[in-house]
Amino acid sequence: MKYQIQLSLFDKAGHGKQLVIADNFDPQANVTLFHGDRLVLLKQISEKGSKAELIVTSPPYNVGKEYEEKTSLEEYVESQRETIAACMDVLSTTGSICWQVGHYIEGNVKDKEAFPLDLVLYPIFKSFGLKLRNRIVWYFGHGLHESVRFSGRHETILWFTRDTTEYTFNLDPIRVPQKYPGKRAYRGSKVGQPSGNPLGKNPSDVWDIPNVKSNHIEKTEHPCQFPVGLVERLVLALTNENDLVVDPYVGVGTAAVASILNNRRSAGADIEKRYLDIAQDRVKQAWAGTLKTRPMNQPVYEPDPTMSLVQIPDEWKRK
Repeated sequence: MKYQIQLSLFDKAGHGKQLVIADNFDPQANVTLFHGDRLVLLKQISEKGSKAELIVTSPPYNVGKEYEEKTSLEEYVESQRETIAACMDVLSTTGSICWQVGHYIEGNVKDKEAFPLDLVLYPIFKSFGLKLRNRIVWYFGHGLHESVRFSGRHETILWFTRDTTEYTFNLDPIRVPQKYPGKRAYRGSKVGQPSGNPLGKNPSDVWDIPNVKSNHIEKTEHPCQFPVGLVERLVLALTNENDLVVDPYVGVGTAAVASILNNRRSAGADIEKRYLDIAQDRVKQAWAGTLKTRPMNQPVYEPDPTMSLVQIPDEWKRK
């Protein structure tokens, strides 16, 4: 697959702008979508002398999804070590690595053992001298139901930087509405004044964001797609405009979309061409302002209590 797309569009003010999508890493392109191994793309970025301010990804979990070949946990960890080592070659001195993972599950239906991949991979990141800034818990209310253990409803994001105090972190663009904006200080020099920040509060390290399931506005054919709003929060907080965002396992391009929507450059790789084709379409729509996404800070939906779907079925009442 060889392509160099140049797409001219106009914004609402009538100003022209051009989108450039490259199939091999191009520092001048808005987006690079590389069909092939993530290590090859990372090598291209390194050889071009470019640096990523943010490396954000959701790698395969080694659970036998259609786009991965399940291996032993040891082989999987070694593969991840290779990827992380290659990422270190392109990470800027002020940059961040965000690794979003869930659990590797071993065993049959009645004898499952869960291996939390963030804990499994943590020592690898530390071996490269990285410092963990947050272990972010991503909570979502829906998913597969279990019968022999509690249903899984969270995954984690490990946010690492180099061992430095000079790393990019922008809190103001990602603040969320105050729960009690009318709260006032009751002591100290600011007694009687509003105690919160007028721009909103820190979103904390627990993020309640719906995952992308069948009825989600962002759903594509990818079975493990993560939401744009989740990546947007990382992009806005950990990069500045025109910075490079890299996703070694780009899938259907969520990281690329989040970057385009916020005036960042991006590069990503995937071995599945069909996913890259979807990613390309999503990037074009994001550039044109027509891509439908769930807003980053939209509150989780609470159903109308009068809806029939919310009512307790008569059959349950009788039981």
